[in-house]
Amino acid sequence: MSQPSPCLNCGACCATFRVSFYWGETDDSPGGLVPQHLTEQISPFLSCMQGTNQPIPRCTALMGQVGEGVRCNIYEKRSTSCREFAWHGENGLGNEDCQRARARHGLPPLPDVLERIPIVAA
Repeated sequence: MSQPSPCLNCGACCATFRVSFYWGETDDSPGGLVPQHLTEQISPFLSCMQGTNQPIPRCTALMGQVGEGVRCNIYEKRSTSCREFAWHGENGLGNEDCQRARARHGLPPLPDVLERIPIVAA
């Protein structure tokens, strides 16, 4: 049985980084999914989620309190940048940006990948 994602009790990345992506990912473009009314254009080719292009960012789609219980209000329609942002330790890989976002919000670091692997005596 797999452990639940630590993202469900975090949300720090959504309240730390600008969530930018190719404008064609918005739902006013053919094949786009991200609700356009929740985005702002930042260049001729890039859009970002509302609230993330600020000195103190927080994605408008983030529901809940960072570090307690959170969810993405558009999870199934989130941008590629969100889909590709892995939590530290996901798939056995580290992510220092995840750790940095957690630290910015006073959250403890997630364990390193090696700490998650059980040691079996030979």
